[in-house]
Amino acid sequence: MIDEHDLRVCDDTVKRVVDTLKPKPYSSREILRELGAYLDRKHPRIDGIVLECYRKEVPIFCPAFSDCSAGFGLVAHQHARGDGPKVTLDSAKDFYELTQLKIKNPVTGLFMIGGGVPKNFAQDIVVAADILGHEAAMHAYAVQITVADVRDGSLSGSTLKEAHSWGKVDVRYEQMVFGEATVALPLMAGYAYHKGSWKARTGRRWNSLLEPAAKN
Repeated sequence: MIDEHDLRVCDDTVKRVVDTLKPKPYSSREILRELGAYLDRKHPRIDGIVLECYRKEVPIFCPAFSDCSAGFGLVAHQHARGDGPKVTLDSAKDFYELTQLKIKNPVTGLFMIGGGVPKNFAQDIVVAADILGHEAAMHAYAVQITVADVRDGSLSGSTLKEAHSWGKVDVRYEQMVFGEATVALPLMAGYAYHKGSWKARTGRRWNSLLEPAAKN
């Protein structure tokens, strides 16, 4: 049984971290990076995606960041500040920063688990780069794991060939995986890990590429 106090830990921690930030608009990536820094200082021995991504400078974007327990912490922060200066989320900054990654790294690919907003968000940076005046190539490959069906016309169920029609994804290397993610993803990740191709790759520090853009 989960105690109500346990459910409030995330909310209160987010508020505590956000209260220390300079009042201004932030991307979800910037706030999640600050949460990772907090965990590294206060709880360095825990296992967690936010903490490990902070250490490896892997940016995390969450286009619906307020729609979760962390959102309660942001609401509490803004309520406490009243009409005074406060931290806000800037979804356009999320989109701009992710587009900057595409501009600075022309060869990109997508591995999508599920669909909805994050799927479109990641695909659209090719179009956004073009709007900013950069000749950006389509994502060189794309894989999507989904249980959504194309027949109902939902975004989650739209195929990668549909994304190609918008100039987002190259269909030479695309694969729709119609299956439940908790079954399909471990099998695919296990295969990729044991194949060992990742061992020859140099680690990227993606967050450091975004910091100049984030400070403008």
